[in-house]
Amino acid sequence: MKLAEQLEEQEKYEEAYAEYKKELSNKADIELLTKLGHLALILDKKDEAKAFYAAILEFEPSSILAHEQLLDLFVHEDKFKYYLLRGNLHSLQQQFSHAKSDYRKAIDNAKDQEESLPARYLFAGMAEGQEKYQEAIDEYLRIVDYDEENPVAYLKLAELYEKTEGIVSSIEILERGLKEGGFKEFEEILAGYYIRNSQPDRALELTQNELTKARALMDLDRNDEGFKVLNNVKDQYKNQPILHSLLAQYYFQKGMKDEAFKEIDEYAKLDPNSPLIYQMRALIYENEADSFNEHLNWGKYNILKGEKEVALNEYMTAYQYNNSNVDLIETIAVQLEGMKDFTKACEFYERLVDLEPKNANALQKLAVFRDSIGDYTMALEYMERLKEVDSRNQFVLDNYEKFKDRAENGGGFMSMLKSIFGKRM
Repeated sequence: MKLAEQLEEQEKYEEAYAEYKKELSNKADIELLTKLGHLALILDKKDEAKAFYAAILEFEPSSILAHEQLLDLFVHEDKFKYYLLRGNLHSLQQQFSHAKSDYRKAIDNAKDQEESLPARYLFAGMAEGQEKYQEAIDEYLRIVDYDEENPVAYLKLAELYEKTEGIVSSIEILERGLKEGGFKEFEEILAGYYIRNSQPDRALELTQNELTKARALMDLDRNDEGFKVLNNVKDQYKNQPILHSLLAQYYFQKGMKDEAFKEIDEYAKLDPNSPLIYQMRALIYENEADSFNEHLNWGKYNILKGEKEVALNEYMTAYQYNNSNVDLIETIAVQLEGMKDFTKACEFYERLVDLEPKNANALQKLAVFRDSIGDYTMALEYMERLKEVDSRNQFVLDNYEKFKDRAENGGGFMSMLKSIFGKRM
């Protein structure tokens, strides 16, 4: 390498180039490939320069330098590759609208449909990333007409149809892929879609997966057959949440509440953030006519689904059945606070301190709220109670004197007047 560098410094480019090529035993040596690409350009060896910069992209797809050099090499001789590379470069630079435009130009400049496929995939992916789902769908539909041996476009269409037109369209495109493309791997995917679309009979025809078979049988009210399948594979799938959800479903349908709850607990150990945990519990409590726990669990379910207002309504309904559950009351208060309804939140914090007089968090929340609305006397009262509960509380240490001053002097304005006029006030 040193000899090659010396020759390059002496502007003996042909000799330096030959020496660098001798060193190229490691095809992933980006530094060496860069030197060779640079010298190939100097020596007007354009085809070799293309090969070296293309090799750089193979090992380092984010190389700006390689993209720029290849753009210069292809600008006049291959518009398809030029626009494809420019699209990639704009994508790396997060200029996504420009990138999508370049991919469209690459498609328009391709010599045939087969050559256009890489640009079509990139354009479709870019459109999907921008949530322009119909553009992505249109492009993937064009792809499946020409890329018959690749299942990716069918799978992407299934995902996009579910977001836009619904699960029936997803099923139709996968059925087309299975029929026209012969993609056997679609059978299990389709079986899952059939289950979700309330077509367990179709799922049972396709699936080889024991858990899917059990689910289909149970959805067909052939519960004992489904349970038998689950028992046969219990040890094999014991670490998969779906096994426990199916067992919980079986026990629920059989009215075996305790066994159902046990399986839900096992499910929760494996997938602790799943909304399904609370959905299953809510259904059991509903069946047991336990309205408090039913609505409490529907609230938790909707929180995990991101439906905060629906969750709050469920919590409020649960509160009507039990207005002394401190965990629920605190949950409602926090929810209201997060929704900026501080007045309503403090009603629940007040209820909380009625039940737990030494709840430091609730006392602090109430002190801050009362102070914020100018009720300085009540704010100090809550501060005094907080001080009694926890005299070392940092909030108390930092703010007690301020709260006391506002309560005694009527706030900042009155305090200022008293400081000016003294006892005459």
